[in-house]
Amino acid sequence: MAPDASPSPQPVRSQCPYCGVGCGLEMLPPRPSAAAAAPGASGQSAPAGPWQARGDRLHPSSLGQVCVKGATVGESLDPGRLTHPLYRSSRDQPFERISWDQAFELLVERIQTTLASKGPGAIAMYGSGQFLTEDYYIAQKLFKGALGTNNFDANSRLCMSSAVAAYRRSFGSDGPPCCYDDLDLADGVLLIGTNTAECHPVLFQRLLKRRKRNPGSVRIVVVDPRATATTAAADLHLAIASGTDLALLHGVAHLLLRAGALDRPFMEAATEGFEAFAAHVEPWTPERTAAICGIPEQQLQAFAEIWAGSAAMLSLWSMGLNQRAEGTATIGGLINLHLLSGQICRPGAGPFSLTGQPNAMGGREAGGLAQLLPGYRSVGDAGHRAEVEQAWGLPPGAIDSSPGLAVWQQIEAMEAGALDLWWVAATNPLVSLPDLTRVRAALARCPLVVLSEAYAGSETAAAAHLVLPAAQWSEKEGTMTNSERRVTFCTAFRPPPGESRPDWQVFAELGRRLGHGNLFPAAATAADVHAEFVALTAGRLCDLSGLSHRLLAEAGPQQWPFPPGTPPGGEARRLYGDRHFPTPSGRARFLCDAPLGLAEPPCERFPLVLTVGRYLGHWHTMTRTAQVARLSAQHPEPLLEIHPNDALAHGLADGGMARVHSRRGSVSVRVQVTPRIRPGTLFLPMHWGASQVQACEANLLTHELACPHSLQPELKAAAVWVESLA
Repeated sequence: MAPDASPSPQPVRSQCPYCGVGCGLEMLPPRPSAAAAAPGASGQSAPAGPWQARGDRLHPSSLGQVCVKGATVGESLDPGRLTHPLYRSSRDQPFERISWDQAFELLVERIQTTLASKGPGAIAMYGSGQFLTEDYYIAQKLFKGALGTNNFDANSRLCMSSAVAAYRRSFGSDGPPCCYDDLDLADGVLLIGTNTAECHPVLFQRLLKRRKRNPGSVRIVVVDPRATATTAAADLHLAIASGTDLALLHGVAHLLLRAGALDRPFMEAATEGFEAFAAHVEPWTPERTAAICGIPEQQLQAFAEIWAGSAAMLSLWSMGLNQRAEGTATIGGLINLHLLSGQICRPGAGPFSLTGQPNAMGGREAGGLAQLLPGYRSVGDAGHRAEVEQAWGLPPGAIDSSPGLAVWQQIEAMEAGALDLWWVAATNPLVSLPDLTRVRAALARCPLVVLSEAYAGSETAAAAHLVLPAAQWSEKEGTMTNSERRVTFCTAFRPPPGESRPDWQVFAELGRRLGHGNLFPAAATAADVHAEFVALTAGRLCDLSGLSHRLLAEAGPQQWPFPPGTPPGGEARRLYGDRHFPTPSGRARFLCDAPLGLAEPPCERFPLVLTVGRYLGHWHTMTRTAQVARLSAQHPEPLLEIHPNDALAHGLADGGMARVHSRRGSVSVRVQVTPRIRPGTLFLPMHWGASQVQACEANLLTHELACPHSLQPELKAAAVWVESLA
């Protein structure tokens, strides 16, 4: 090396802040250029450029792989950032810059007034899987501990709550039993309700690379009304009618029973309810199932044969099952197949939910839903409440025994004038919630809407009174847990812009100003918060009590359960390997739910079914990815996918403009005529909210009807009609 050459910058290891795959990243600091080294005419140095991202080959979840979003995440960190608190007393006024002290004074005054006049039930927060676990945990301590309300919900309610409810119904507890290594070990893989190639691309590429190395090693079944990059790799694609997934699974169970493809020793040792389940699926003959699903009977038979003929069968799903009015029941039907055939509790086999947000799993561990407490505890369990009260130093009975308001219940509370403060943090519900017209009207009735956000100009900011600048991933220390229960330490490798602060510090400071300094020590660090949280998980299914920031920083990402004394390493840890489940009997349960179909089926007036989803290059509501020119160029506008038969019937032309109507609203969008989608079904991307140049608010069209078990709305199906705008 030449004497004057500067050494190569050292990368910082972290986890990607996009989807629940939780890929490892190495972030490379900007290398100063010659222009940056010499001050310009203005006396200011030229910008050094963004941080660069590359895959971390040592991360056991992703093994160095990264998708286009993760590869460009450094380009999103600076543009469009909020840097100071902003306030307006009325939405018809412009925002004005205020100090943090003024912001805290506003919050304290509103909270104290509300507690005195209406009680803690008139305060609510809606958080996000973009939180680090430390943010999630301190939010629970503030709301469920200090304020005495369980009104904390998160966008896991729109994402993973049906999976949570299904795991609890079948197994007795949340917690995916599988790990990513199972992708390398299964010889049969079912992808149902997931466009994995676009929504979880690194996992999908891992599956394809395995098959390329060893042709014939794995057979892939995909269930999806659309033909996608995922279905292109399928050995069998079942383009079923929307809302018939549970009927399909019952039909497969019927065929497995008919063929005797059962694992009776496993069922006798580890399950209960088989006889009732067998009687329940007996009427689901191939003829009936195929007719309801709208597929050839031969495809149903082929699916059952692949399942029965696989030594290790792995099933993966995401929003296509979760975001259904019968989402929990459908996932239960999928788990039934695994219990029936013994395809669980061993390598390469089992039901495996693919998490949407990067830290939705960590949020569930920390108690980040309205019915949860830290450590996979329930607010309805007196013993669980007592354990948390003791850990937090609260008097007995301090934690409310009733579940708090889920996010749609929070909207209904605002409609009724029962909510005085709604605090949104690290999410953008004015794009992601259903029936947006109704949501906007509800927010207009709330006296104080607070938004903690990293980026300026979001749709939710347009409805807020107080906007707080948040330090995001890369600017604060903490942990995230991915879909396979692997915890990664994310360091702060750049300063927060302006006056932005980590969410957990804001929550803790507010707690102190409300008089709860004993719960929120001023000297606490993120490592202290993490240590307090993991101590509460000791002995629970999600035992993280052997982990610390220091261990994770030194030994790398670790998978739970990880009690003290566990040796660090990248090896896979599966749940229920001993065939014992956390139910009262210790057995997994067969469930008997009748398929009901769509909550809003098509009719003469609204004859088509709209489904929504994601594009590869964008993330949720685009607050981050819209900052990256390469990603916007990849997907410059939303497109309405429609089958040629439906386009002809409604007078639509490829490339033309259409107006899509539901019972709740309408949107205009460019048309893409394609045979890749099932007749009678339309597809829209969910990303483009009102603030985008190519605005197309898909959730103006969707409804709030939800799964009774999970309270997750059926965002994946709404009845619509369409007309040409030519």
